Amino acid sequence: MNFLRRRFSDTSATIIPNGYFQNLGSEDNRDKEQQLREKEKEQRDREQKAMGGQPPGPMRQDIGVGFLSSLTGRTNKGKEKVLLVIDDQHTSWAKYFRGKKIHGEFDIRVEQCEFAEINLASCTETGTTIDFKGVRQGQKVVRSFKPDFVLIRQHGRGMEVQEEWRNLIIGFQFGNVGSVNSWEGIYNFMDKPWVFAQLIKLRDRHGTDKFPLIDQAFYPNHKEMLSQPKFPVVVKIGHAHNGMGKVRVEGHSDFQDIASVVAITNCYATTESFIDSKYDIRVQKIGSNYKAFMRTSISGNWKANTGSSAVEQIAMTEQFKLWVDECSELFGGLDIVSVEAIHGKDSKNYIIEVNDSSMQLIGENQEEDRKHIAELVLQKMNACVMQTGSATMLTSASSLPNLQRTSQSNSPNTSKVGTPTSNQKPALSGTPTKTQTNPPPLPTLDLHDEEDTLTNLKKTFATIFGDI
Repeated sequence: MNFLRRRFSDTSATIIPNGYFQNLGSEDNRDKEQQLREKEKEQRDREQKAMGGQPPGPMRQDIGVGFLSSLTGRTNKGKEKVLLVIDDQHTSWAKYFRGKKIHGEFDIRVEQCEFAEINLASCTETGTTIDFKGVRQGQKVVRSFKPDFVLIRQHGRGMEVQEEWRNLIIGFQFGNVGSVNSWEGIYNFMDKPWVFAQLIKLRDRHGTDKFPLIDQAFYPNHKEMLSQPKFPVVVKIGHAHNGMGKVRVEGHSDFQDIASVVAITNCYATTESFIDSKYDIRVQKIGSNYKAFMRTSISGNWKANTGSSAVEQIAMTEQFKLWVDECSELFGGLDIVSVEAIHGKDSKNYIIEVNDSSMQLIGENQEEDRKHIAELVLQKMNACVMQTGSATMLTSASSLPNLQRTSQSNSPNTSKVGTPTSNQKPALSGTPTKTQTNPPPLPTLDLHDEEDTLTNLKKTFATIFGDI
């Protein structure tokens, strides 16, 4: 014992720190614990990636909650609805919808192009996909998108024979894409005589005094253009609009010349009496907004909408309102419509045609009319686009059973996700409720680690008491 006292009191001997025996092998244990933690972290990362979410932070997250959070994040990135405006580039419609929202949560992204620049594919399951190919600022642009709503500001047929967009209109209708005006109306307005036939019914219903429709004759081809109408007449060839395809004919010989032109165009033709007019009348309706205009030719052209003309807004009379209200009921309803009439030198009015949403805006208040159109489109989009509240609820409800099965299989020590207790009802809302989970078990050493610790302890005692 004296020897041992001298041995431990010798300052030259090895100094044993306080708690040395308790910390024997602690460095090896810390390394193994670090390795276990890294393995657990890698396992959680693999599980989270398999569920489609982001890797968790230092604290363990519930798998079901992380999955729904990842869905919510992707939804926030895509909270926008696409509005396709079919119009030329003279008017930029994007500025009229800047800052506007659908149901207060969806932004509006405007895609503007012409019929000639798009193609589409419609499917009953995936909807309508647009392929756009055009030139913007001198650069060729190619992209695809899915429209949620369409504003049509272009006629369904161009001036040339091959410029017919009937198939595209059918594709939009097939894809059940909302629009202003309706696709039914756009399709029916592709042929002017078809629309005029509806005006004849309105004249027969209200009488010539209330609905003064001009007399007109229809010829399906040039072969029947043999009768001699009362001259002078105006011959309209095919589906042309905006003052195009109209010819004033003074006599029978000129009429036969026009018939020969119709023969090579392979188009139908109509004739109507020429009215020596004082001015043209334009009555338009955009949603619930009414306006009436008087247009007088300055250049002396018998077509007031061609050349220079003076446009003046006039008072809206009851007769004008009757005209445009009746025409707005055509083909299931027209949100944007205008009635064109002539006020002759005989002080009588003559209705000559009706235009749909492709009508040109005239007068000094065109900017105001565009804002009315934008408000109308916004109202229609709010009515057509479903709010995300019910959609998110259905998504969460359908996802909960799968999340429960996944949580049970991957985390045996974790409580079931979304399983309500007897006093708790399941919440099917856009944001799932937090669930309580048991803390992960602390890492433990196996028997092999214990044997290594005992071996190190024996070696230490042998070194200290080797001289005994």
